[in-house]
Amino acid sequence: MAMRLWKEPRGGVTVISLDGRLDSETAPQVQQDLQALFPEDGPEKSMVVLDLSRTLYMSSAGLRVLLLIYRQAQHGTVRLALTGLSPEVRAIMEATGFLGFFTVVESVEQGVEALTV
Repeated sequence: MAMRLWKEPRGGVTVISLDGRLDSETAPQVQQDLQALFPEDGPEKSMVVLDLSRTLYMSSAGLRVLLLIYRQAQHGTVRLALTGLSPEVRAIMEATGFLGFFTVVESVEQGVEALTV
């Protein structure tokens, strides 16, 4: 099953939504697509909310994509928040310690607010 990815500007924040399964089959393309959507280095930090509410499944390959995106954000070019974590994805991220890396919010609106404060 393919993973769909799209972006939508919302009040100075880019919302990137993932729809489908983030697994070993889709992860390489998702990683490439996400990196292309993340803004290049600029004078100002960009703000991105990654909406996972339509991510049906996430394997360890999906977690690796999130880790790489986190590292990219840590280089100072992007402020990042995650929303829409299913209970299963949240549990996996908590068990692996990944949850502590991210600002996790309950909705896209809360993500936009958290990043623009």
